[in-house]
Amino acid sequence: MRTIDLDTLEIFRTVVQEGGVIRAAAKLNRVQSNVTTRIKQLEERLGKRLFRKQGRSLALSPEGELLLSYAQRLFRIADEAEHELMSGKPMGVFRIGSLESTAGSRLAPMLSKFHKLYPGVVVELVTGTTGALIERVGRFEIEGAFVSEPFTAPGLEAMKVFDEELVLITSRDMPPVTRASQLAGHTLIAFVNGCSYRKRMEEWLGASALMPARTLEFASYQAMIACVAAGTGYALVPKSLLASLRSGGEVKQHELPARIRRNHTHLVWHGAASSALEKLQALLKQ
Repeated sequence: MRTIDLDTLEIFRTVVQEGGVIRAAAKLNRVQSNVTTRIKQLEERLGKRLFRKQGRSLALSPEGELLLSYAQRLFRIADEAEHELMSGKPMGVFRIGSLESTAGSRLAPMLSKFHKLYPGVVVELVTGTTGALIERVGRFEIEGAFVSEPFTAPGLEAMKVFDEELVLITSRDMPPVTRASQLAGHTLIAFVNGCSYRKRMEEWLGASALMPARTLEFASYQAMIACVAAGTGYALVPKSLLASLRSGGEVKQHELPARIRRNHTHLVWHGAASSALEKLQALLKQ
């Protein structure tokens, strides 16, 4: 038997938003004792403390933080269902994640078309590494994400959406690189750990018993490419990104073995897809 209903979750969410029981009771037009009782009953049914006292205010416990993330998702789905049944089209906020390279080279025309078809949807795009995005999807902070191989996403659904060719880039005066051993003593330029392209490069080096002499971490491809062009080190990037940034002439491109060069971008999501996500999936399949 289900122990949580939307009415109870609304009380819980309002206490969080208002920072306490008194203000929540006033907003909900309920007596304070009723709000307090409903929160206590919810905690008893779940067997978890949802709040901790912090001076005169309440702070969420880790279990409360988890419940809040689910509550936000449930209310979004409820609102979406109501809007769609009334209008026949998806509406509301649609939060989706992407690798920076995919956002820069692949998504602009797709999201533009999506916006024209479904103007009632507000798309919020966040970028990050594959590892970070998968974690956010798993916590329901975003509805889906475009991530790259290699990745593991237990419990998530996935569909392949883009084929990518990865290239090794160095400064223009670097001799041609055909083997990983030629990069010994050089600096790897990459995103933070969790980046799938960085993992792929490290696997290629590791197969030759090599490690980067040093790793410099950057937060944008523009900065990475500029650093590579200046002769600081090497990086692994999608060829489509170099074309979209018109940066191919600034660096030297080296073809990699097929097992490293050929890569795929996937869309991942958790559980049943929302109406907006289903519409996006349909566009991607076209």
